[in-house]
Amino acid sequence: MHGLVTTRRSIITGAALAMASVAMRASAAAPNHDGEVSHDAEAIHQERVFKASRARIFQALTVTAQFDKIIQLSGVMSTPPMAKMQRPTQIDPRVGGGFAIFGGLITGRQVALDSDKLIVQAWRAGDWGRGIYSIARFELKDEGTNTKLVFDHTGFPKAAGKELASGWQEHYWDPLAKFLG
Repeated sequence: MHGLVTTRRSIITGAALAMASVAMRASAAAPNHDGEVSHDAEAIHQERVFKASRARIFQALTVTAQFDKIIQLSGVMSTPPMAKMQRPTQIDPRVGGGFAIFGGLITGRQVALDSDKLIVQAWRAGDWGRGIYSIARFELKDEGTNTKLVFDHTGFPKAAGKELASGWQEHYWDPLAKFLG
């Protein structure tokens, strides 16, 4: 597991650097008149409780074979163009490692990983402009024998929030719940 887990300081530093990078791109793309950082970004906050341990959920979100099963349960891969794909999921579960999911429609990098507790990703949809990444943060907390996933997604293109919010529910949380049983 060496290399998969970072210290809290490096988690904060990595996430802060990634968020600063996203903010710089956002402000460069939509500068305001008083030289400040753009304040028109959207954000998503979702919480969901799963009947599984933090370790099981962490692995489901970071291990290729497990996340591939979640994608299959989402039904996305049954559409004609997606059904032909040989490898819908590729995840490098190391800090700095890349991922391509849903047949490459979503790509990014692992910014921070704190085993069984936290995943922070620089995350992008394939139809976003070149170099535009958002930050997806998955925090796992014990809630009795269950796990509460606290999810925050920031820095995505303006007006994408509604579609992304429903996509997280439909293509991540609902099939993850089925996968976990």
